Amino acid sequence: MQPAAPQGLPTPTSPFPTTLGERFKLFMTLRDSRFEDLKPDRWKSIVYRDLSAGLIVALTAIPMAMGFAMAMGLRPEQGIIAGALSCIVGRTFGGSKYQVYGPTAAFIPVIAGLMAKYTSNGSTFAEAHGFLVLVSLLAGLVLMVLGLLGAGKYARVVPNSIVVGFTVGIAVSIAVSNLGEVLGMTTELKGNLVAKLVTVAGHLGEVNPWAVLIALLTFGITKGLLRISVFIPAPLLSLATATALSSTVLASSGVRAVKDRFGSIPTDFFVFTPPHLPAWSTSVMIDVAYYVVAIVFVSGVESLLCSSMADRLADNKGTPFNPDKEFWGQGLVQVVTPLINGFPCTGALARTATSIKAGAVTPLAGYFKSVLKLGMVYLIASLLEQVPMAAIGGILLWVSSNMIKPSEIRETVAEGRVEAGFMVYTAVMVPLTDFLTGVLSALVLYFAYRKLVVPRQESPHAA
Repeated sequence: MQPAAPQGLPTPTSPFPTTLGERFKLFMTLRDSRFEDLKPDRWKSIVYRDLSAGLIVALTAIPMAMGFAMAMGLRPEQGIIAGALSCIVGRTFGGSKYQVYGPTAAFIPVIAGLMAKYTSNGSTFAEAHGFLVLVSLLAGLVLMVLGLLGAGKYARVVPNSIVVGFTVGIAVSIAVSNLGEVLGMTTELKGNLVAKLVTVAGHLGEVNPWAVLIALLTFGITKGLLRISVFIPAPLLSLATATALSSTVLASSGVRAVKDRFGSIPTDFFVFTPPHLPAWSTSVMIDVAYYVVAIVFVSGVESLLCSSMADRLADNKGTPFNPDKEFWGQGLVQVVTPLINGFPCTGALARTATSIKAGAVTPLAGYFKSVLKLGMVYLIASLLEQVPMAAIGGILLWVSSNMIKPSEIRETVAEGRVEAGFMVYTAVMVPLTDFLTGVLSALVLYFAYRKLVVPRQESPHAA
């Protein structure tokens, strides 16, 4: 019996392959029903719409990809590479007609935690990234097997209350983690939520008011322009404004730029980065299992949420997204992207919505977005190096504020005190502990409640 879909994940209405062989054949078909709208009588107009949408998303995605990568403890160009490659692979092998793939906020605490741990224990940056490549490869293989086994439908059992709580918790984590950049501090923030807040409180003397001004200006311009129209590349325009200010009237204000922290941004994008296994130990074995599970969970849940949202937003009357094929595509994204100097990526909700609103119809929009993004970065790499870190912090503040949706919180509260309680529990535990501990403990408690408490409450003999 197929598990019931929580709010936001409706069950697909069209039949999908049921045997392993049929699934594999479909998964490896490059031109499938996702291109059904590319008809001979109107292919020119469809290609034009996809090209326009790809350009708009590319302009929006460049600063976000850089910001996400830096928040993860990685280099800015790695975000750009990951966003482009993941979209090409995901659009080729994934299960959604509309989904845009790339770096997402949900992966920030997972990857940032790994990079912080394995660069502070004596490993080099390359070795820490190599370990990330290793766990991503393993997670990708798990996702591909899950897709072949038809397990996509089981990602639907994650309750809406925990999904909303998880999103709020991640938003809080991102905001606090980037306080250092927003405040212009030079001290790096490490540890959990409490440790970061203690560090900020102990280094208030480092606060640069000009950095705060730039961060708030970036945040305000981005939010304001997007209220006018999604067709405006607001993040890029806000970064351009902040960069112009910091390079001219605020040139002597002490505001750090991207080049001050990372040096030049290279334009040799496609660099093979092999996996790396640290000296084997029980601790490393536990870490491998932890990060593999974390990547599988984020990839599975977020991609299916994004695919479902995309079908609704586009009013898709054709083939709905295929959750099993989406797992297969997500697996290949996690295998291919980190090997070419990237990192794990998944379906990006905001960029997918922007793409659809900008007119995207087929997966071609994702290909256009990737090619245009790499081309533009190649041409303006020297300008991106001058972006103030405070502006990146402002962009990430906007991302975190955008993740918290009052309407979703109200809907969860309306479902009852229990659902509201699980939402609050997850939202608090994710930033206080870590991503996987918060989510998995919430899931264990939720299903224990559903199995042990609910049947007794529904029993006619219950008091």
